[in-house]
Amino acid sequence: MSYGLLKGKRGIIFGALNEMSIAWKVAEQAVAEGAIITLSNTPMAVRMGEVNALSEKLNAPVIAADATSVADLENVFAKSQELLGGKIDFVLHSIGMSMNVRKKREYDDLDYDMFHKTLDISALSFHKMLQVAKKMDAIAEGGSVIALSYIAAQRVLFGYNDMADAKSLLESITRSFGYIYGRERGIRINTISQSPTMTTAGSGVGVMGNLMDFSERVSPLGNAKADECANYCIVMFSDLTRKVTMQNLFHDGGFSSMAMSESAMTQYLQSFEK
Repeated sequence: MSYGLLKGKRGIIFGALNEMSIAWKVAEQAVAEGAIITLSNTPMAVRMGEVNALSEKLNAPVIAADATSVADLENVFAKSQELLGGKIDFVLHSIGMSMNVRKKREYDDLDYDMFHKTLDISALSFHKMLQVAKKMDAIAEGGSVIALSYIAAQRVLFGYNDMADAKSLLESITRSFGYIYGRERGIRINTISQSPTMTTAGSGVGVMGNLMDFSERVSPLGNAKADECANYCIVMFSDLTRKVTMQNLFHDGGFSSMAMSESAMTQYLQSFEK
């Protein structure tokens, strides 16, 4: 069911790769709610992924870009305004990657070149995105920017590795830039801390299946799915949340407020049975 929450709005969705992507679901929901959008991902992801199919389905132009490149981001915001006919009302940052995780490097044995890339791709790209948009005055007053985070930014979850540091930095950037952008342009910046979700990026975390099982047992509402996260993003892009900014918003079925559930305790005790 569509409510027209984004009718007449223009947006940029970074990070849609395939139907598993939260960004893919957000793009579909945004258009269903009345928005017109552009899509952006790396040139390799555009070539190897399925984003062109999404582009055709939604009539949403694809602008290939390396989100760690200021020049590429400038091109995305310039072309998006040209193609969509005005300033941007909402932006989704759904970008994250760790070669240390993919290479199964333990946290106390990180490759630092790969660590730098983790931070650049997964967090600094968000600062670059915001700084470029602000200098270009590309986002309309009252606009909304969302980045996707995870509870490992605040708590240790074994196996999430240097991505946890990247998510912590992402949330810090949200607060620091949110103050400036809100004060000067009335623009909202928030992160959504989503349940573990089996996206293409998430599947790169070797223990993701275990994390999903554990949080499903602990969360009173169960894990939030990708399409449910997309619904939350739409609400945050809409005019219904114009006074919400600089927040890390948990969308995790209540997991972030739990310590131990009955289901998890039962499973724990069973592990001692002979």
